[in-house]
Amino acid sequence: MLYPLTHEYRKAIAARHANLCLEKVHVLHKPPFKFCREFTGRLRIGYVSSDFGNHPTSHLMQSVPGLHDRSRVEIFCYALSPDDGTTFRAKIARESEHFIDLSSVACNGKAADRIHADGVHVLVNMNGYTKGARNEIFALRPAPVQVMWLGYPGTSGASFMDYIITDAVTSPMELQHQYSEKLAYMPYTYFIGDHKQMFPHLKERLIVSDKTHGGNVVADNVAVINATDLSPLVESTDVKEIREVVIAAKPVEISLKVAELPTTTQIETMIASGQVQTSVNGVVVQNGLATTQTNNKAATGEEVPQNIVITTRQQYFLPDDAIVYCNFNQLYKIDPLTLQSWVYILKHVPNSVLWLLRFPAVGEQNIKKTAEDLGISGNRIIFSNVAAKEEHVRRGQLADVCLDTPLCNGHTTSMDVLWTGTPVVTLPGETLASRVAASQLATLGCPELIARTRQEYQEIAIKLGTDRLEKLFSKMWERFSRGEQPDHVSANDK
Repeated sequence: MLYPLTHEYRKAIAARHANLCLEKVHVLHKPPFKFCREFTGRLRIGYVSSDFGNHPTSHLMQSVPGLHDRSRVEIFCYALSPDDGTTFRAKIARESEHFIDLSSVACNGKAADRIHADGVHVLVNMNGYTKGARNEIFALRPAPVQVMWLGYPGTSGASFMDYIITDAVTSPMELQHQYSEKLAYMPYTYFIGDHKQMFPHLKERLIVSDKTHGGNVVADNVAVINATDLSPLVESTDVKEIREVVIAAKPVEISLKVAELPTTTQIETMIASGQVQTSVNGVVVQNGLATTQTNNKAATGEEVPQNIVITTRQQYFLPDDAIVYCNFNQLYKIDPLTLQSWVYILKHVPNSVLWLLRFPAVGEQNIKKTAEDLGISGNRIIFSNVAAKEEHVRRGQLADVCLDTPLCNGHTTSMDVLWTGTPVVTLPGETLASRVAASQLATLGCPELIARTRQEYQEIAIKLGTDRLEKLFSKMWERFSRGEQPDHVSANDK
């Protein structure tokens, strides 16, 4: 996915892997399975994965088995890995009509026999060429229709895979030659997420404002409080609501709830000292860095946090007054051209920083050194550690803009950031892996964030980073032109 290869080479490499699977099962000397073209009753669908557990695939699709219409379909889930004891695994097992653990069935022939005996009509490969895959099972073709979906962002190159579930943005028909499979289009994005079930508390937020600072300036992503139930804090705190109408294709009203605290000293002290929690107006508020200390299942996303949690830029050493660009992907996705574009953006938005992850840590100094060679201070690139899933998603609220990696997009990562309300700027290429973020943005109705060229990618990012500043300058001038004295102004005010 990352090498600069032609589509033909990519498909040929995939086909070579597929042919190796065929060679491995050929020695079993199994006669081909036979199928009946007619059936009565429900359509039988089987999902096969080694990632039914604490893995991004399950984070995304754990609710799918239970959301199928059981009057029409019968669901089988075949696990290729043993039970890891997580609620992700338990949920999939509980909500599937049939959950079969094939991890102890080492023989691919016997595993295929079991699937065929179950009478599965459509068998879904959720691994592709990823860790734990057993594509040899599919090479034996235990089901009449075999489908690629979600786990692997590319073609299988396999004669034994019939379809790939995708969409018109991710895999436009003019690029069908990249795929050995036939394209099966979902009406919107093919890429799903379970964020509504896993992170409902992130839809409820209070912006923290300190009255001692005075004026009307309110930053909506410097200090944020989340909880499934914010009423205890709302009832004990002076909360005001700011409404802002954004003119897009159609007017959209955005509502921000701002908690005006007499002082935020106790919160700042909690964070600086590493305390787990503090009291705000008699209400316990948890340090967002301490979720693993209070409830490990909530930290991993297995349970919805029940505490009131605060997330601040202070926790991650991010400047309160800066435009924060972010990217939370593994660092291998950052190719030289992308880093050059990011440095260009930072140069054109002087009060900005780039927020990345130590993923891996060894890459931090290399990226900072390269950025310095390109003409900016390495201090403008701020690194954080990899975090548990809930914190990883929640802290995306603190960024202003997520800069996608064009060569291989953020897939789960982009969906995580978008769930927190942070915009993503992407530049789609021609491969499936480079077009997923564009599919997500198109589904959300944000085509203006999808660039057509690298120059446009940079321009969109710069515009998003400077419009607020331009709005402030305009407000300053408007006060002067009306003969008014200088006063506090906010880019959030109408």
